[in-house]
Amino acid sequence: MRTLITLTSLLISTSLLLVGQGMQLTLLPLRATSNGLSDFLIGVSASAYFLGFVAGCLLIPRIIAKVGHIRSFAVLAAMMISAILSLEMLDGWLPWLLLRFLTGAIICGLYTVIESWLNDQTSSASRGQVLAIYTFIILASMALGQVLINVGPADSSTPFILAAVFMALAIVPVGLTSRLAPAPIESTRIRFNLLYRRSRAAFAGTLLSGLVVGSFWALGAVFARRYGSSMADVTWFITAGIAGGALFQYPIGWLSDRIDRRYVMVFLSLAAVLTSAAVALTVNHDLHLLAVFLFGAATMPLYAISLATAADNSSAEEFVEIGTSVLLLNALGAASAPVLLGQLMSQFDATALFWSFAALSALFTIYLMVQTRDKDQVVAAEDQVPFSAAAPEAAPTGFSLDPRGPGDAVGDLQPADSVGVDECQSDPADSPPVRASSDTP
Repeated sequence: MRTLITLTSLLISTSLLLVGQGMQLTLLPLRATSNGLSDFLIGVSASAYFLGFVAGCLLIPRIIAKVGHIRSFAVLAAMMISAILSLEMLDGWLPWLLLRFLTGAIICGLYTVIESWLNDQTSSASRGQVLAIYTFIILASMALGQVLINVGPADSSTPFILAAVFMALAIVPVGLTSRLAPAPIESTRIRFNLLYRRSRAAFAGTLLSGLVVGSFWALGAVFARRYGSSMADVTWFITAGIAGGALFQYPIGWLSDRIDRRYVMVFLSLAAVLTSAAVALTVNHDLHLLAVFLFGAATMPLYAISLATAADNSSAEEFVEIGTSVLLLNALGAASAPVLLGQLMSQFDATALFWSFAALSALFTIYLMVQTRDKDQVVAAEDQVPFSAAAPEAAPTGFSLDPRGPGDAVGDLQPADSVGVDECQSDPADSPPVRASSDTP
């Protein structure tokens, strides 16, 4: 409890920031539709956002290391506010692409400041509690942001101004804190090849999460607007998906602690097939929101389960690098899918979005079922790392906070050189990992 009290100002800033972030993620596709942008260009702009997120993971920590956390937070928040207000004023597709790329990089930088600060102020004994509260704040604040969108029409400036106000207010608690900011941070290495070697199931689950959930954030509001009669219909649609993911993350995590997590991933991907089809089939039906709720319950926990599966097959010292690779692979999946799916929505019908989700989930279900036959990657339930809630709306620094890995694990601010074939062969990480036990610190 004492730890939480010392983090109050930072958590308040986090909540205010993410209310504004939740608003703008839904507002921007709606405004793009009002501006006459095609579904394809809306998908491209969403891809630019996620590519910006990846770039931010690699570049922003260097800025924070030079000027410190408080200054970085204030500058990044000011840039985010300026970008959102500029998006409200501009309607050309090229400025939208550039500004959405910028907002992706900036929000990653803001997450980096928050999470490195949380890690610095959190003891090893309280990491799990702080991580759970942080994840809850992310989901609850973004859900609240959906409700606040209804303050005005999407083609008006009112909701954009309100989103900017929340982000501006987020600077105040951090700016007035009397606590010392943490020391400069170091970023971790990206090792997609290591992630694939440690757990092909986790690699596939992470990619599926990025493709589906990332596209839901990018194009879900456009889909809902096609069939809804008001802005409230859109916000309820997005909120139902978030609520499903939030409410089912812990029950699914509890189940995954007791059986082979790969079977849980198969179940989730199969459920994603069924619920995606249900969303497409129940348009303009009373059961539509229930279908969206179940879709969120099936797809949004995939990220956390994939992360836990990767941790099960890795040593504790590898977790930060593995976690960073999971996060960025998820972002790359989210960057690639909206371009194609937006085009499908333009060529066919808006329901093509969820039929595509069903098709993708079916393919990954087959792949994951094949992976369950691989006895070399079996981890007994008693040897699995305890599940911890996680959301892809985070930065790599958050993995030092995660109790599944060492709190002081840091690395170089660059992609791993071990991607090359020769180094992969000589890399000591190729040796079988030490299984992380259930009492890993």
